Amino acid sequence: MLKRDLTEKQVEIARITKALSHPIRVAILEMLASQECCFHGDMSEVLPVAKSTLSQHLKELREAGLIQGTINLPTVKYCINKENWRIAKQLLNEFFEDIKKPSECS
Repeated sequence: MLKRDLTEKQVEIARITKALSHPIRVAILEMLASQECCFHGDMSEVLPVAKSTLSQHLKELREAGLIQGTINLPTVKYCINKENWRIAKQLLNEFFEDIKKPSECS
């Protein structure tokens, strides 16, 4: 079998799934999806993590493009990045639909 480069789609799916790979990040996305936006301070009162840890999780989600923030010091307001979320949903749906039933290993 010949080696081949990874596709942009494979890299993008990996980036998205990495961002989703922690339960706090999943909780953040669920929280943001249930409302228009949320302030960092409000999230830190609800989620079972320190503010600094929450900031790291928010950074991962921002870098993956799944959320966006508006800085108006001293507060930061976050919301779902709707366009990138639509793209992520489409990529993941295609990924799971494209995977064929694996053959039996012997």
